[in-house]
Amino acid sequence: MTLPFEGPRYLAAFGPKRVPHCFTDVLILGGGLAGLRAALAVDSRLAVTVVTKDDLQASSSQWAQGGIAGVVDPEDRFDNHVADTLAAGGGLCHEEVVDSVIREAPARIGELIAWGTRFDERDGSLDLGREGGHSHHRIVHALGDATGREVMRAVIERTRSLDNLEVWPDTFTIDLLTSEGRCRGALVWNKAHGKTLVWARRTILATGGAGQLYRESTNPDGASGDGLAVAWRAGACLRDMEFMQFHPTVLYIAGGARSLITEAVRGAGAHLVDRDGRRFMPEFDPRAELAPRDVVSRAINVVMHRTHHSNVYLDLSHLDPELVRRKFPGMAQICAKFGLDLARDRIPVRPGAHYMIGGVTVDAVGRTTLPGLFAAGEVTSSGLHGANRLASNSLLEGLVYGARAGRQASDEVLASAGDEAFRVPEIANPRVADASNGSLDLADIRNSLRSLMWRHVGVERSGDSLAEALDTVEGWCRYVLPRQFGDPQGWQLQNMLEVARLMILSALERQETRGVHVRRDFPLPDDRWLGHICWQRDRPAAFLTGRGLPDSASMVKN
Repeated sequence: MTLPFEGPRYLAAFGPKRVPHCFTDVLILGGGLAGLRAALAVDSRLAVTVVTKDDLQASSSQWAQGGIAGVVDPEDRFDNHVADTLAAGGGLCHEEVVDSVIREAPARIGELIAWGTRFDERDGSLDLGREGGHSHHRIVHALGDATGREVMRAVIERTRSLDNLEVWPDTFTIDLLTSEGRCRGALVWNKAHGKTLVWARRTILATGGAGQLYRESTNPDGASGDGLAVAWRAGACLRDMEFMQFHPTVLYIAGGARSLITEAVRGAGAHLVDRDGRRFMPEFDPRAELAPRDVVSRAINVVMHRTHHSNVYLDLSHLDPELVRRKFPGMAQICAKFGLDLARDRIPVRPGAHYMIGGVTVDAVGRTTLPGLFAAGEVTSSGLHGANRLASNSLLEGLVYGARAGRQASDEVLASAGDEAFRVPEIANPRVADASNGSLDLADIRNSLRSLMWRHVGVERSGDSLAEALDTVEGWCRYVLPRQFGDPQGWQLQNMLEVARLMILSALERQETRGVHVRRDFPLPDDRWLGHICWQRDRPAAFLTGRGLPDSASMVKN
């Protein structure tokens, strides 16, 4: 399968004589946990520039509630955590990746503690939680249900001690710069300076996920798939784009933000009930509310259709109310704004787009298929998650791969004093005449896209529905992608369209149900699909059954 219309290589017009230049050793795009952990791993002799389109407090990492999974209890074993991850991953995890990441987890958690992260404790020891799909209590958490906020506080404080680090907040990455088959940096924009060419010896992509492609999402506004799109346009391999994880319990109240209700609530004993108050998860899985997220999301979908109701409910009324309020203060506060008592009332919930499992293909140290470009965190497909991410493995992945990518990029720069990255290549993108008539209502297209993705590419899909979605998105692409916009609103929409199209194409291609990818017309797993659907610009889709990093030579037509 190929794309009928690929769109331009660069979104904006620029030329080396018309745009300011900046030079750095390591450029990091994204200021969440993966990006900052990468910055902390770079040798202090090298200049590091972190570009983030909001500020350091606005990343998805900041929003993470549940915690970080790691084997820190003597009663637990690495093999247990590995087995749980593989079981959740639906046969697509890379076992060597899973094993290496999980064995690194205790060191990364210990590192955070040494940097001042205050994880919750009980009787002087870490208070370990348990979440869906885990066989043991192994989740470290902070402030009850605000782990991300506390971890990011400590990591941001740590980065402030770095003399070699410069942070550019409120700066949008338009595109990666490539020359002679190598990433050379990025074209960025902010209100103060307009466009800037940032040349780098090595670039690390850590821009997060794409949850904002969906009407119902737990993600912040910035999670619009920009990093996926810039990597795609630059020629890097993307894979597993059909696998978007939907969190089963998102607060569903008219007028309220779609706040995530952490998995730890169910881990603490909460029940899921239908509109009549009947508990339903035991009929779908023997693990009941502690089943993996894909199982719970699908069960909720079935129950909503069966009861003709827009949501189901979380019920904590059988638990100790003081315990509930102490363990989940943030969630209790959000519910209280809408007149709900988390400990006593039934809380309306339904699934929402939560975590992008697919992404930029990386090897064990974060290298992509594009020389000079690394990636870490949610923007990647590392092989850890397979077809469904195990709860609380995401912050862990960001920590591990952020550290690896930062260290590897640093080592490569130090080892190649003659690197040609600072010899500015002749890269330019000419201005084109706007071929269409009139202005576009970008907000209308964005809202329409998010609604379409929720209807057709949500928890459940079908071939006919996906084909309809693809036809609509292709139409939008034809008149939106050729334009050269002058600000992030336009570039972000173009990125969302390109990523949505790859997600739809991948979902059409995978004719089975596996993990978070549920096809009503192919309701069972099919071992013929034990592999990865890969995309590279100017190439047909490839289906790879291997476990390594694909390169140009291994990209073969279906």
